[in-house]
Amino acid sequence: MISTSDFRRSSTKILWNNEPWLVVSFQHVKPGKGGAFVRTKLKNLITGRVLEETFRSGEKFPEPDLEYKKMQYLYADDMYHFMDQESYEQVSFNPQQIEQVKNYLKEEIIYNIVNFQGKPITVEPPMFMILKVTQTVPGVKGDTAQGGSKPATLETGLTIQVPLFVNESDSIKVDTRDNKYIERAEV
Repeated sequence: MISTSDFRRSSTKILWNNEPWLVVSFQHVKPGKGGAFVRTKLKNLITGRVLEETFRSGEKFPEPDLEYKKMQYLYADDMYHFMDQESYEQVSFNPQQIEQVKNYLKEEIIYNIVNFQGKPITVEPPMFMILKVTQTVPGVKGDTAQGGSKPATLETGLTIQVPLFVNESDSIKVDTRDNKYIERAEV
């Protein structure tokens, strides 16, 4: 059982209304009168729907029966196809199911497939990915590592802010949790 005091931002998963939910954010509130409560923002792991809900402080929830399986991304047509590395079984997702990770899909990379009650429901990318910069404005001589930042489009179509010294065709390490540049990477 998971109590409201165990909630962690973007990592706690609970079973609520017979569906798995991710706690996106929460705030403990202690009003002057009455009992304490927790204001939360939850994301449904099956549908992707986000809603705000209030729970009594100390309320308990069961853990969802989630199973994680590592699978390799193969290709996309009207669906997105992944393959189990051991059994060679293939699983397909529609565009709505992978909306959150679409900008991190790269062929031959291993992803975590989340299953709920035996059915695949979502895809989780690796925590860090190495991606090639396909488009950015060139750096100017005199720009420093301590300077500002500029937008860069990566090979998957994602656009993030990078330091001024990053050029087109450079490979960079990106944190997939918050779409942030980490460092230049050697390939």
